[in-house]
Amino acid sequence: MHTQPIHFVPAGPGRAESPLERHLRQEMQGEVLFSRADRGRYATDASIYQVMPVGVAVPRNQEDLLRCLDIARHHRAAVLARGAGTSQCGQTVGDALVIDNSKWLNQVIDFDPVAMTVTVEPGMVLDHLNAWLKPHGLWFPVDVSTAAQCTIGGMTGNNSCGSRSIEYGNMVHNVLAVDAVLADGTQARFGAMAGMPPAGRVGDIVSGIERIARRERSEIVERVPKVLRRVAGYNIDLFDCQNPRAYTDDGTANLAHILVGSEGTLAYSRQVTLKLAPLPGNKVLGVVNFPTFYQAMDMTQHIVRLGPTAVELVDRTMIDLALTNPAFEPVIRKALAGHPQAILLVEFAGDDKGALKEKLDRLAELMSDLGLPGAVVKMPDANEQKALWEVRKAGLNIMMSMKGDGKPVSFIEDCAVPLEHLAEYTSRLTDVFHKYGTEGTWYAHASVGTLHVRPILDMRRDGARDMREIAEVASALVREYKGAYSGEHGDGLCRGEWVAWQYGPRINQAFSEIKDLFDPDNRFNPDKIVRPPKMDDKRNFRFAPGYRELPLTPALDWSAWNVTRDPLTGEESAPGTGSDRSGGLAKAVEMCNNNGHCRKFDAGTMCPSYRATRDEKHVTRGRANTLRLAISGQLGEDGLASQDVKDVLDLCVSCKGCKRECPTGVDMAKIKIEARAAWTRKHGLSARDKLVGFMPRYAPYASRVGGLMAAADRAPRLSAWLKGKLGLASQRAFPQFRKSFLSGAGANRPAAAGSKEVLLFVDTFNNYMEPENAEAARRVLEAAGYAVHFNTRNGERPLCCGRTYLSAGLVDQARAEARRTLDQLLPYVERGLAIVGLEPSCLLSLRDEFLHYGYGAEAEKLAASAFLFEEFLVREKEAGRLALDLHALATSQALVHGHCHQKAFDAVHPVQTVLRWIPGLQVSVIESSCCGMAGSFGYEAEHYAVSQAMGELSLFPAVRKAASDTLLVADGTSCRHQIHDGTARNAVHVARVLASSLQAGPASALG
Repeated sequence: MHTQPIHFVPAGPGRAESPLERHLRQEMQGEVLFSRADRGRYATDASIYQVMPVGVAVPRNQEDLLRCLDIARHHRAAVLARGAGTSQCGQTVGDALVIDNSKWLNQVIDFDPVAMTVTVEPGMVLDHLNAWLKPHGLWFPVDVSTAAQCTIGGMTGNNSCGSRSIEYGNMVHNVLAVDAVLADGTQARFGAMAGMPPAGRVGDIVSGIERIARRERSEIVERVPKVLRRVAGYNIDLFDCQNPRAYTDDGTANLAHILVGSEGTLAYSRQVTLKLAPLPGNKVLGVVNFPTFYQAMDMTQHIVRLGPTAVELVDRTMIDLALTNPAFEPVIRKALAGHPQAILLVEFAGDDKGALKEKLDRLAELMSDLGLPGAVVKMPDANEQKALWEVRKAGLNIMMSMKGDGKPVSFIEDCAVPLEHLAEYTSRLTDVFHKYGTEGTWYAHASVGTLHVRPILDMRRDGARDMREIAEVASALVREYKGAYSGEHGDGLCRGEWVAWQYGPRINQAFSEIKDLFDPDNRFNPDKIVRPPKMDDKRNFRFAPGYRELPLTPALDWSAWNVTRDPLTGEESAPGTGSDRSGGLAKAVEMCNNNGHCRKFDAGTMCPSYRATRDEKHVTRGRANTLRLAISGQLGEDGLASQDVKDVLDLCVSCKGCKRECPTGVDMAKIKIEARAAWTRKHGLSARDKLVGFMPRYAPYASRVGGLMAAADRAPRLSAWLKGKLGLASQRAFPQFRKSFLSGAGANRPAAAGSKEVLLFVDTFNNYMEPENAEAARRVLEAAGYAVHFNTRNGERPLCCGRTYLSAGLVDQARAEARRTLDQLLPYVERGLAIVGLEPSCLLSLRDEFLHYGYGAEAEKLAASAFLFEEFLVREKEAGRLALDLHALATSQALVHGHCHQKAFDAVHPVQTVLRWIPGLQVSVIESSCCGMAGSFGYEAEHYAVSQAMGELSLFPAVRKAASDTLLVADGTSCRHQIHDGTARNAVHVARVLASSLQAGPASALG
């Protein structure tokens, strides 16, 4: 008999603490999160499921973890271990106390470079581990596609595999030992049998497993699939001497392997010891283009005989989706030869580069012999390989970027079949999809017969019914081809019920006995593997019966998200308008599939607040989950105007990193505008909101009394009092307003016939605070032979992009500014002039936010003609219309920090390009996320510390490391101020650098 754990379900606002929560708060050093919003952020993973947990605990260290487990056991609470929460089958959701290992339990505990082993805590991220190991010439080779965010504990629990398993195997082949805590609090090290205790609690478990395995030996031989990729149930073939994977190097069984793939249902893994491998000296990649999908599948069996380390599939649907993603489009295009229906990424690795190139040649010869001459695109360059692998790694997320209610659904996605049956299996399963009026997108591990496929289903309507029927047909195919129904992503809520189907009643009963040996009270991740629910139990769905959306009145146009997509043709319907705008907003929020790509640290911009805090609340995924819960009434009836939404967006700096980097296309900066507008409508504006929002209105007056504001900063008591009243950080200086550049720029005059013309859009910041940037830009443009017009008319307030209004939730005012801007600039656009701006956040508003006010073709015309200063110069140079006489500067080094919005629009490269026009100047870019200032964010008292923490992640250290004569370049006003405040170094706009280089002389100084 099994004792069901007692669950404590906290109430909503004003709730009373449960005994469990109170006890945790009293005893734990780490965070204890029991609010509705906090629990909601941990109620989902990357699957279709949502189960609200009892609460969340985030232990600070190993002692804290043990204390947390003791408290949970005292209260008979179920426990669920969680890393990055990227499971695709619902392994990390449940009615339990979720323990998040990822924030603090992420250290290297022991390392032996000679033995090539490492012991780590469960929250260690794979990419972080490999970065740590790289200087030693080693790596952990189970390289899953989620390596930037997945944790070793999660990979162990899931028996993860990775792209190169044909060479290195799965987690079960690479885990040497697991230090675990049992349900009764016993601590034990599970490893080679020779080291296991013969008696006591652990001895009883070991002897019990051995007894069960020997009893079911014949059934194991008969029922366990013989393919490499099989991860269902428990590794009961542990003692099978015919199965080399279950043995250590000394020929004895390893009890750690019973925990590998157990999904946290048997014990709590607190440390994992891993087997490492030497880093390959070199790699080459051959991209094989196939005219039909069937050929790709059929020829894989021949390609693997060449000894590759990986053979990965990308099908036509994924190719097309990648071509629509600005980050992936140039990468995938290089890999294509013609218009293939599928490509295979074939990698060879080794120390001898010449031998690897010969293997590429043999691959090309093989394809020619098979009737596909010229099908191989060779990629010997490491950077090109890395970029293409990033596209492949984003495969799942690229698929999930489909707009509309129909989404690729995970439930049969990693069935594994022998290679000789792969083509026939995929062809027959595709016919099944067509029978149900849908299509599947194929990708992943062709080398081992495990292809990820997700039929496109609408889980809000009849998707659950179709899912069940497709699963039953697919399972029959897998059995026919003697494959494995669960080949990589585990069981969880999605495939748990199929464990009994795969292994039969005797082995399934054996699994129950193993569960009872470890966890007799069923407290560790209940309802997974043993006694699971049905895969289509709708009560566990993210879009469960009764799911609704609160009435929404969006301020922006979201009709582009309110599309329907034909699963068979891939064609999308024309976007709706009017009332469809509301549904589009909800669908934009729901685009997040919880893949966790935003939980990264190594490159790109996304997500700066998470990088600084490591809190699920402050990552794009956590925000999207909170917003989805809010708009569906699961956090109350206030919707977007709720305190929960305000709190979760508090540290969002609107960097737009997710706009470019989120593979599913979540645009949190735009959604934040909606949430801010909803809050403002309900709660009004604070004095600080008004100070920021209406800056363009009062800037002309402030510029006339700029000296008074400077004087205020020189009076410490007055300054502190004013900043305190306004909620501004005392560490910051007041912005200094100066005489308007545009007031002295002169009226726009007609240009001479045939001359080149351009309009310089001088924003509020460069007009009233740093007019020297506008003056420098004018000098450069005029030196290049352009007649320069400006965005002002006599007697009128200069044009403004409206961004400060958006930051305060004043969308109507921002829309009015956009209308005024369109009216004045469209005549220039109609004449063919480019609109050139200096401040990225302002100019790029013309290419982004202006498109969502409902101004249609007019806004699109302006957007197509709007360029950042350096973008315009590069365009004109490439067209042969630009010549500048530039001279060397006093320095030979330039270090560039890109503004977040420049990165979002891939507009940092033009800065590098124009700087390299200067003779002798070496240019490098700081690999950084948001600087941390982010408009007014860094000025706000409550955000100052986080602002500085963002700067300290990479920007400040890089600036401090730079030589004193290195030129620091940053186009963003906020970025320049943050660099000055954080490092006492001055950065300048690229226009000033070019203007200085125009001066005569062999080595001009920047002035």
